[in-house]
Amino acid sequence: MGKTNVNRIDVPLPGLVPAERREGERSELTAAPADGGAGPVREAEGPRPARPDPEVAAKAARRHFNAEYKQRILREVDLCRDEGAIGALLRREGLYSSHLTTWRRQRDQAVQAALAPHKRGPKPARNPLVEEMEKLRRENARLAQQLEKAEIIIDVQKKVSSLLGIPLQDSHSGENNS
Repeated sequence: MGKTNVNRIDVPLPGLVPAERREGERSELTAAPADGGAGPVREAEGPRPARPDPEVAAKAARRHFNAEYKQRILREVDLCRDEGAIGALLRREGLYSSHLTTWRRQRDQAVQAALAPHKRGPKPARNPLVEEMEKLRRENARLAQQLEKAEIIIDVQKKVSSLLGIPLQDSHSGENNS
């Protein structure tokens, strides 16, 4: 960027009081010295505030809350009695009301799971024969469907051959004659 000399004209507006500037609050460039010196000079020298990093993170990191924190916040919310106290708590902690809704639901589900009856004793061992029997049942059902389709096709072929006058040999009767 090239160096530019910007002339500012301060015009007072009626009813507005100009802000007072403290020393070192703002640095402005002044005109270059007449003797052709080093160029623009800053009026207020000193430590400059660090500029924020212009790079923006590609993806914002999600916040994670541990169980103790959630429980503590829910206890504090339950103790809030004054109007606006919950909102103040949420602003102080940087939370949203949806967090409270989700955390309450999680708490209720955990309580329900803890109070549900559980079967005692060791878990039953899986029997490998049961799996094989289920596999054979599925295969048997599949083969039964195939057989039914084949019988329908054979019946259609018999009807077509009788309509066309083509005699069919019965495979069962041919075997019995030999």
